[in-house]
Amino acid sequence: MARPGRAREPLLVALLPLAWLAQAGLARAAGSVRLAGGLTLGGLFPVHARGAAGRACGPLKKEQGVHRLEAMLYALDRVNADPELLPGVRLGARLLDTCSRDTYALEQALSFVQALIRGRGDGDEVGLRCPGGLPPLRTAPPERVVAVVGASASSVSIMVANVLRLFAIPQISYASTAPELSDSTRYDFFSRVVPPDSYQAQAMVDIVRALGWNYVSTLASEGNYGESGVEAFVQISREAGGVCIAQSIKIPREPKPGEFNKVIRRLMETPNARGIIIFANEDDIRRVLEAARQANLTGHFLWVGSDSWGAKTSPILSLEDVAVGAITILPKRASIDGFDQYFMTRSLENNRRNIWFAEFWEENFNCKLTRSGTQSDDSTRKCTGEERIGRDSTYEQEGKVQFVIDAVYAIAHALHSMHQALCPGHTGLCPAMEPTDGRTLLQYIRAVRFNGSAGTPVMFNENGDAPGRYDIFQYQATNGSASSGGYQAVGQWAETLRLDVEALQWSGDPHEVPSSLCSLPCGPGERKKMVKGVPCCWHCEACDGYRFQVDEFTCEACPGDMRPTPNHTGCRPTPVVRLSWSSPWAALPLLLAVLGIMATTTVVATFMRHNNTPIVRASGRELSYVLLTGIFLIYAITFLMVAEPGAVVCATRRLFLGLGTTLSYSALLTKTNRIYRIFEQGKRSVTPPPFISPTSQLAITFSLTSLQVVGVIAWLGARPPHSVIDYEEQRTVDPEQARGVLKCDMSDLSLIGCLGYSLLLMVTCTVYAIKARGVPETFNEAKPIGFTMYTTCIIWLAFVPIFFGTAQSAEKIYIQTTTLTVSLSLSASVSLGMLYVPKTYVILFHPEQNVQKRKRSLKATSTVAAPPKGEDAEDHK
Repeated sequence: MARPGRAREPLLVALLPLAWLAQAGLARAAGSVRLAGGLTLGGLFPVHARGAAGRACGPLKKEQGVHRLEAMLYALDRVNADPELLPGVRLGARLLDTCSRDTYALEQALSFVQALIRGRGDGDEVGLRCPGGLPPLRTAPPERVVAVVGASASSVSIMVANVLRLFAIPQISYASTAPELSDSTRYDFFSRVVPPDSYQAQAMVDIVRALGWNYVSTLASEGNYGESGVEAFVQISREAGGVCIAQSIKIPREPKPGEFNKVIRRLMETPNARGIIIFANEDDIRRVLEAARQANLTGHFLWVGSDSWGAKTSPILSLEDVAVGAITILPKRASIDGFDQYFMTRSLENNRRNIWFAEFWEENFNCKLTRSGTQSDDSTRKCTGEERIGRDSTYEQEGKVQFVIDAVYAIAHALHSMHQALCPGHTGLCPAMEPTDGRTLLQYIRAVRFNGSAGTPVMFNENGDAPGRYDIFQYQATNGSASSGGYQAVGQWAETLRLDVEALQWSGDPHEVPSSLCSLPCGPGERKKMVKGVPCCWHCEACDGYRFQVDEFTCEACPGDMRPTPNHTGCRPTPVVRLSWSSPWAALPLLLAVLGIMATTTVVATFMRHNNTPIVRASGRELSYVLLTGIFLIYAITFLMVAEPGAVVCATRRLFLGLGTTLSYSALLTKTNRIYRIFEQGKRSVTPPPFISPTSQLAITFSLTSLQVVGVIAWLGARPPHSVIDYEEQRTVDPEQARGVLKCDMSDLSLIGCLGYSLLLMVTCTVYAIKARGVPETFNEAKPIGFTMYTTCIIWLAFVPIFFGTAQSAEKIYIQTTTLTVSLSLSASVSLGMLYVPKTYVILFHPEQNVQKRKRSLKATSTVAAPPKGEDAEDHK
């Protein structure tokens, strides 16, 4: 047989006295279940809970402790009764209580190695003395344990595995799932029939993602199981992405009073993280639920429990309302009918081999057995011994029973294969298996493959781990009552998740999955502004103004010719507007233009009909017709300003916008200049000034007008006119009010530049009108021209601030066009009204006044020379 190396000898010698203490003291205090056999298996079970106030052991654990221990006894009975399995070899057992404490379990497990230590320490026993000089206690030789079934808690298995590996004793756990135990370099003799928590953590991550959660907290009991389980969950969730950890809270091994209330308060620091991933033992789970109820947070937390919670009733007993909706995970298992029949027939008479069965009997039936020297408690009835499990008490098979049985059978099958290989043809043990080599046995254990008690394959990988297969449960209320509810299977996991979301039930709306999100999803038209360092948390920022949502993280501005949709999820074309004929803004300009054209046409028709009458001749027929033409063009430009912009309309606007005013003011300037020159020349001489004939006046007027025409023609050649859509002009703060403006390619300055020459003529004419204000009354047109120019200046002075003051207005196109056309019409109306309406009135309604006067003022005659031949008299009234 291969023995541990000589390097381990000092450690073995050091363990020798501790082993004797374990045998003489601890074993007496705790006791053990012993079955005789040719090969002995060890067993570690949490028959009792962890003790308080310095005590090693606490209350009895009926399911986790007694059910599992009885499952091993049941499995041994079946193996020993099977003629095909280990023929001629009987398996014995030594089963110990770990009291759910790793240090206590280590002390207990030392009894498994006593035979090895005793064998190595026999030569040194002669000189060994106890304190006080007493000889060491002599006991019966201990059984040689070939393999150990257990332990339950991962922290206990780790502690025990560190010792068993020194003596090459294989160990198979039925419940320890800590990922740390998969490290074959440290725990090379450890195997397990349950999958490690790395699989469980992956399944829990898949569940969280399937429920649409991305922000959860973790809760772990201090120790290898809880801490390594949470660590695996955090690592897998980080690698998978999409799940963030709000808080990772660890429950101390020895919690202080109020510790669990503190845990709940910490969890509520991130109230949006309603999902709680819990890797904790039963006691901690129960106390967390109690604290949640005390904090009046029933229904707030969404529990996702590991296999330590599973489908057990003990952690939630009397706390069902807090547990409603909890999703738990459990290695795939089945209820073993044969064990139910076995266990329900156990009684005080037929189960004396289990030294803790009497204590279980009292606990299970709430009665007291009468012991010698003691009296039963008056408040508790006396046990009759006729009680029956399942009849006089509730019974439900504990979840790990299947795995205890499978662990025993895995060792039995490995021993059977080893026996066949080392003892061919032998019935019973052969010298090659006495003693049994642990390293060889480990190889056979890792090679086993058989269908377990539930019909599922039992096998191990190179690390001693079983494949991951889980059932997923949810605790659901029945008919609205949590206390009468139960665990319902809602899915399973075997490398991939299959979750029946429709079968899930929740508080509130039973079929609506509650949220556990750091941030609620952003609405349409909002982007996620991520919180630094927390990829699942964000602030929703509206894509305001002219921005639209490109994706969940980006807002971009719409192109210039577009505006965002109402929900800012895209862009749409910006409506195009113009000053239409039906617009209210066009009503007044068009009305003034129509009336002006009608009045101008009436005046022209009247003058043409009475062309040779004194009034018409005295007004200067040639310049009057030019002036009236300019006035007509001024009125007509209104129609061009309202018409739909196009190349022809824009070209016509450029040409006629300044032409009418230039023609009018050129004629008025020529008239005013002529009067002024005649008056000034008359002061010095009787010789008339030059260029006062009608032909000269027309030449001067057209010369002045030609400058405007030449400038416009040059402009047309340099920049051919066309229509444009200006999307900036009405790009309002509210995109819904934004409009594209169809207009000619004329800026505000270009438009004023087009009128600039006319304004210059107007100012010059006004200057001459001021200079000619002293002309005698007989020069009857001087003062009307002056009043016309004063009024016109006032109109245009009012026009400029209105026109440029509305440049930023949303109604700019309407206000500016209306202001311009109305100002033009008013200036034309002033000229028409002051210069020609009175004459037309006299011609039409007082023809008796339209005659030539023969009497002239001597002063006027002596001052002013007679008009040249062909010139109408300027002093005619």
